[in-house]
Amino acid sequence: MQLRRLLLTLLLASLLLAACGTGTDAPSVTLSSSGAFALYPMMQRYAEEYTRENPHVAFDITGGGAGKGISDVLSGATDFGMVSRELRQEEIALGAVGFAVARDAVFVVVNANNPYIDLILERGLTTEALHKLYITQEISTWGELLGEPSITEAVNVYTRSDSAGAAEMIALFYGAEAQEDLKGIGVDGDPGLLTAVLNDRLGIGYNNLGFVYDFSTGVPVSGAVVAPIDLNTNGQIEEHEYLETRTEAVQAILDGVYPSPPSRLLYIVTKGDPSGATLDFLRWIYSEGQTFVSEAGYVALSAEELAGEIARLP
Repeated sequence: MQLRRLLLTLLLASLLLAACGTGTDAPSVTLSSSGAFALYPMMQRYAEEYTRENPHVAFDITGGGAGKGISDVLSGATDFGMVSRELRQEEIALGAVGFAVARDAVFVVVNANNPYIDLILERGLTTEALHKLYITQEISTWGELLGEPSITEAVNVYTRSDSAGAAEMIALFYGAEAQEDLKGIGVDGDPGLLTAVLNDRLGIGYNNLGFVYDFSTGVPVSGAVVAPIDLNTNGQIEEHEYLETRTEAVQAILDGVYPSPPSRLLYIVTKGDPSGATLDFLRWIYSEGQTFVSEAGYVALSAEELAGEIARLP
């Protein structure tokens, strides 16, 4: 009888231990984050590798745009935010502290089935024309955009409706001051904006590096074309202004051929100095985590930038 009771007691104890998740591989810390779609794929890769080495840590990562990343971390809803633009003074005053972890860029995207795609690729676009399309609305047709008066079909202009670093960067690139200066049909999120252009042969939009280029093929996602931009404003599109592959786009960013903006640093943002599990994660990003930046299709920080960020850690 006593043996039976002992066995039952041991069985119940083992069940309770299993239910409580006290095994050595059970996560005991969860790091939460929200924010920029630009950084989302990189953060997913970081989380995958970090939890492989640190099984006691789990991640809860969501998108929502840079604005959400800032508001969530400052309100205490998340441990850190993902932000794809420079921090504003009012955000810094509220305690936001940003740490650069990678670099990418925003690209002008058109539909591959656009009836004027050959002309787009031949003549390219200029920031002056894009300013008149997105900001002042002096331009409204593909003919005006491409310098071909006989074309009268309207350009369907798409932009981000959520507070987004990509929108701010493209606004600066077009000669405006803020996302709010961009006109067009508002669409939520990077995936939503890309889908809108893919579904509209007369559409034009913009997307982050990690969304417009297919990771497996290295070329733009099916149905999308990265429009060449006359970056040096010499009136013609040159070879280096055709960014037909992810590799070419990354090299253009590294070489400074593709300017900033719309290339930019991507940040992890904390409220106050990072500490505890968040600080450990940042230290890992600046050491072992660097292995995965280029592999994930992003542009790694330079040696000087990396040293500067590490020096800022508490």
